[in-house]
Amino acid sequence: MPCKTEVTKYLDRLSPACELIGASNCVVVEADGTLTGHNTDGLGFVANLRVHGVDVKGKKMVILGAGGAGTAVTMQSAVDGASEIHIFNRKGYTFYPNAELTVKKITERIPTCKASVTDLADKEALAEAVKNCDILVNATKVGMAPLDKETLIDKSLFRSDLVVADTVYNPKETRMILEAKEAGVKAAIGGIGMLLRQGVEGFRLYTGQEMPADEVMDKFFA
Repeated sequence: MPCKTEVTKYLDRLSPACELIGASNCVVVEADGTLTGHNTDGLGFVANLRVHGVDVKGKKMVILGAGGAGTAVTMQSAVDGASEIHIFNRKGYTFYPNAELTVKKITERIPTCKASVTDLADKEALAEAVKNCDILVNATKVGMAPLDKETLIDKSLFRSDLVVADTVYNPKETRMILEAKEAGVKAAIGGIGMLLRQGVEGFRLYTGQEMPADEVMDKFFA
């Protein structure tokens, strides 16, 4: 960051997920010297959910934000079988066109997933979408310093059968995650696991080996 999108212009090829997302965070130098771009952010997110017993397949999702992390999470979730994805981003801001393009790509290439985008300022639409979704994801900077005291979701929207996940990893538990836990949601998942799991995917790409993820988590992220 902030070169994930720019770097794709200089690569010889992109992985399928990278091409869909339009951004690369891992560049592999192949044996013949060519450069292949990959994106591990979305893979890390869905892998982190699985560690917590959550699968996106067949699920209805609400994703807040359409920047790099939001786009990666949205695309990977669609590829992995989410049935519906409702993106919320502030209209008139830089990333709203990203959200519209993401919806277009999903509609054209992954028709089994119903995708839409709505202005984040529409609180009624957001509340209704959260009420009817299985997984709620924050992929914005809200929750990270200097916005660490803020949240985009009113805690009254949390319920026992809802999964709440954040891509923010510092602090480990954002206000949204803490309030979700207090409300007794099915699972409240912070972003530190996504950070680790996308690193696991990168390690595999670069070395062809498996990272001892649990050991790394215990030593560096516990």
